[in-house]
Amino acid sequence: MPVFDIESMDHEARGIARLDGKTVFVEGALPRERVVASIYRRHPNYERARLERVIRPSSQRVDPACPHFGTCGGCSMQHLDFVAQAAVKGRILEDTLWHVGRVRAEHILPPILGPAWAYRTRARLTVRHVAKKGGVLVGFHERKSTYVTDMNRCPVLPGSVSALLPELRRVVERLSIPTRIPQIEVAVAESGTALVFRHLEPLTPGDHEVLDEFARRHRVQIWLQPKGPDSAHLVHPGDAPALHYTHAESAVRVYFRPTDFTQVNAGVNAMLVRRALALLEPRQGERIADLFCGLGNFTLPIARLGASVIGVEGSATLIERAEDNAARNGLAERCQFLVADLFQCTPVSLLKFGRFDKLLIDPPRDGAVAVVKALPDPPPARIVYVSCNPATLARDAAYLHHERRYRLVAAGIANMFPHTSHVESIACFEHERP
Repeated sequence: MPVFDIESMDHEARGIARLDGKTVFVEGALPRERVVASIYRRHPNYERARLERVIRPSSQRVDPACPHFGTCGGCSMQHLDFVAQAAVKGRILEDTLWHVGRVRAEHILPPILGPAWAYRTRARLTVRHVAKKGGVLVGFHERKSTYVTDMNRCPVLPGSVSALLPELRRVVERLSIPTRIPQIEVAVAESGTALVFRHLEPLTPGDHEVLDEFARRHRVQIWLQPKGPDSAHLVHPGDAPALHYTHAESAVRVYFRPTDFTQVNAGVNAMLVRRALALLEPRQGERIADLFCGLGNFTLPIARLGASVIGVEGSATLIERAEDNAARNGLAERCQFLVADLFQCTPVSLLKFGRFDKLLIDPPRDGAVAVVKALPDPPPARIVYVSCNPATLARDAAYLHHERRYRLVAAGIANMFPHTSHVESIACFEHERP
């Protein structure tokens, strides 16, 4: 088997090496390591290999904390030191901005680092009845597979949730339809933990007794979801408090349902909002647009600082909840919310939002290319862009910089998903007035 000297790491946490002028992606290898690897897939321009043995380990290689690492597809970087993970992601962000967008940030922001473990307050656990493995399995998918990892704990989940994994297997087995429960969604809030059982057939009164007893014993909320996310409803206990999280600095409380989109890492989200506000610098009298606003995660803290904010989101359901959150926080007079498909944004449709001095964008992975191409003249003086995909950020940054005369004044990563290859980032653009 060939020996490889690993030069760097790619966006999927694979080591990058060269062999006869061809790029080789080595799973499990780290930068500056010398390794033995077996090639398992060949392409005309690159090859993929699997790590067999480390000859010269990296000083940043660590022992994975989870016994399921390597089998479970939830994490891909547990073998790399936690701080080094952020450095790798920072390099991926900078390289992508340059190679895709031909733009460099004038200032690299220090990485936002939260807790390394027990950080994941949102998760979707797959449920499968596998007779060969003794019954029901509850966990994440195996790497590159639809199989479910046979796991009894997960260190990236909060300890109370991780401890429930074996209990969840047993409670599903006690239900009348154990083969018709495909997933359990987990949402951990300041006010409690909710478990949403997706079920493909109706539950019996006996099933409700089982779930009620489970809810009381473990002090969790049980929700049932017979169809789409909006069908989820609380069943045990009936008087459970509404789920919420708090932005401590702005004293904003955000209420949500367990199937709503919220960030998986509450600690990093709080720091990300703080940084976004510092970059945006909202001022009293300014009008600011928050596009892809969701529940108001950024909208409400911006309004708390005195600016008027228009939040725009494609989901009418989320807009209703954002309006409710604004009212609950006494910010309804400073907030306006609209439903609009921002992926079909045009200069005409953007004008309907009215004039705004500054802009915050927090799009999904597809980015916000329609938005940046629809910006009016003169455009907003400052744009803060929160991204979960460096490639689409770089594409949009290229348009802003080369076509609309924006400077990329700052950019940096937020390690929202430690031990994974996911790169969350934030960037700030300033317009160069003629």
